[in-house]
Amino acid sequence: MKAFWDEVQLSHTPRFFLQRGQVRDNFETPGRALALLDGCRALGLVTTLPPAVERLSLLAVHDAAYLDFLRDGPAAWAAQGDAGPEMVASSHPSPEMIANGARRSDAVVAQLGWFTTDAACPIAASTWPAAQAAAACAIAAADEVSAGRAAYALCRPPGHHAYAARAGGHCYLNNAALAAERLRARGAARVAILDIDAHHGNGTQGIFWRRDDVFVVSLHGDPAGYYPWFVGHAEERGDDPGAGCNHNLPLPRGSTDAAWLAALAHGLETIRRSAADALVVSLGFDASVHEPLRFLSVSDDGFARAGEAIRTLRLPTAYVQEGGYDIASLGRLLSLFFGGG
Repeated sequence: MKAFWDEVQLSHTPRFFLQRGQVRDNFETPGRALALLDGCRALGLVTTLPPAVERLSLLAVHDAAYLDFLRDGPAAWAAQGDAGPEMVASSHPSPEMIANGARRSDAVVAQLGWFTTDAACPIAASTWPAAQAAAACAIAAADEVSAGRAAYALCRPPGHHAYAARAGGHCYLNNAALAAERLRARGAARVAILDIDAHHGNGTQGIFWRRDDVFVVSLHGDPAGYYPWFVGHAEERGDDPGAGCNHNLPLPRGSTDAAWLAALAHGLETIRRSAADALVVSLGFDASVHEPLRFLSVSDDGFARAGEAIRTLRLPTAYVQEGGYDIASLGRLLSLFFGGG
């Protein structure tokens, strides 16, 4: 199995993180990637530098104006004078504003609110190069999978909270969606995405909501009590022609291996019935019992068993890294997931 990584991803060092009204250190640090690289070495995986991502590949998923904002926004932000080191939105268009015909402004402060869903995606000059590098890893993994082999994309920043034209939850470009779209372009009639991150992949759901060629399954903490709060419920099934192609498996706080693995087994069975030609796994480790902001409580052995269960699908699979914020356990969990013991 090939692994893809670009050290440019280490340059993204977000600082701002708001938790219960307090600004705290951001959990999405370069140390996460370094720990995962240790896991790759433990597995004997040599990382490969992916080809640079092309804008056309990003446009297969993302809006052009949004891509321009991620690229050019930090310079416009700094040009205001007396601006902080990172772009963090203070205002977002409400549903009432959108219903009344809200429009995007040319002012960078307004664009920031328009192109983000929350305050958990601070943007700096280093964000765009790192996000592009992460996307390149995912697309390179998809190219490997299109040849019938498995591949791992060590993506940082992660991607599954990013919509076609909005960042959120540490995510800027939706790496899993880009991988799925690439697989479709390379001939897969139908691609399944399995998201096992502790948080619902709301961006992935939104991107494929009306598609029947990409089948999305997500098991995650119940959004009634966990980010992203507003979507990720079981009754969200997609809309025509994608009706029935979105499956959410929300779990209550504190769920351990038994409930999580049962939900995974159910998700795998729905994927078997979907007749997918290829699989993208949004691989998050933040369901772990070791997590600093723990909602679920999955053991190390639970992740080992999950990796083994997913491999029983026997589909060409691109594993795309998402969350997981306990640096001390990440390398070990990666190794266990891939059967490294």
